[in-house]
Amino acid sequence: MSDRTGIFAGEDPFVLAQAWLTEAEKTELNDPNAIALSTVDASGMPNARMVLLKEIEGTDAPSGGAFLFYTNYGSTKAGELDQAGKAAFVMHWKSLRRQIRVRGQVSREDGVQADSYYATRSLKSRLGAWASKQSQPLSSRGSLMAEVAKVTAQHGPNPKRPPFWGGYRLIPTEIEFWADGAFRLHDRFRWARVNSTDTWEVVRLNP
Repeated sequence: MSDRTGIFAGEDPFVLAQAWLTEAEKTELNDPNAIALSTVDASGMPNARMVLLKEIEGTDAPSGGAFLFYTNYGSTKAGELDQAGKAAFVMHWKSLRRQIRVRGQVSREDGVQADSYYATRSLKSRLGAWASKQSQPLSSRGSLMAEVAKVTAQHGPNPKRPPFWGGYRLIPTEIEFWADGAFRLHDRFRWARVNSTDTWEVVRLNP
């Protein structure tokens, strides 16, 4: 598109998303990779929570481009992701006055890639993944810390990834980039496609 210049330049939305995230890492105070992930339960009731985006896969990946995050497969979010098979999220950077909205299909990443990411986490975080029954009722923090001590004794200093913990890959059918404009005349561009093998259709949207 003739007027897509400057911070919106380029034809690959995954390259653009990575560029914006890299810029935010220099300006955002905390967690520039935080996303507000939205899911729905079996009745259609929506849910939202903050999670950390861990990887942006490019178009050369087997997925054709995707966004990866990790969680406990016993959590509420995982149950809703598995049931619906689709989700959406928004990344917002107050320091840059920009945001990215994404929605699409989701699938589990519970193989070698999940193992590799798990191994990069701190030991306490890896043991915490074993100890937490995420989203389930908890009688006290003391009982949680007792469970941490228990799994520490069981799994030692190099625990393997729990079978109930892993990743999700969101393969987008729509990505919208938004940048703040004067007098609330913001710049918005939407990349859309039916599936991961299709060519993106790019349109400018009214603010």
